[in-house]
Amino acid sequence: MIEAKDIRKNYGNLEVLKGINITIKAGEIVSITGASGAGKTTLLQILGSLDNPSSGDVFIDDENISQLKEKALSEYRNKNIGFVFQFHHLLPEFTAIENICIPAFIAKKSKQEAEKEAMLLLDYMGLSDRKNHKPSELSGGEQQRIAIARALINKPKVIFADEPSGNLDHQRSQELHDLFFNLRDEFGQTYVIVTHNKGLAERADRQIVINDGIIL
Repeated sequence: MIEAKDIRKNYGNLEVLKGINITIKAGEIVSITGASGAGKTTLLQILGSLDNPSSGDVFIDDENISQLKEKALSEYRNKNIGFVFQFHHLLPEFTAIENICIPAFIAKKSKQEAEKEAMLLLDYMGLSDRKNHKPSELSGGEQQRIAIARALINKPKVIFADEPSGNLDHQRSQELHDLFFNLRDEFGQTYVIVTHNKGLAERADRQIVINDGIIL
């Protein structure tokens, strides 16, 4: 599903990633852990095509996304990759359903089709009664579930999550972690999750530990 070959990343003279090789199977939930500054988020952003490696290649379903031109990469990302971040990045002026629909509109789906898919996800998340609420009217856990629904609306092959429960209390974190596993079982996506949460990391199908830019 995902294969990273000899990924290196330099910022000037600082070498952040030092030859990372990873293979992730379809349908796996994989956690990436390590100390702050170890290179976890940098690796996640490169695997998810948000950043380019200094050298090396990333393949998703045998397609070398590292070689795609900017426009083709944007289209590929929109259709095949979903992102969930610690900070939800919901647009404050839009309602829950409008926020969820944004990737679908970018993919040129009709308003009717996008809203139909968004409502199915809202129902699945137990938030159908919150569809017309703006982010300021939602709890942190509700905002994060809206962000996950937004990541799912185009039925991507893989979801990349960066500290998704970092701003949630223990109960909401557990609920979010349960949701990831339920979604994987329901929709079959692959999940790659950077986390400091020990419980989530150990619960994953596989845990990848990074230290000083290399995999232990």
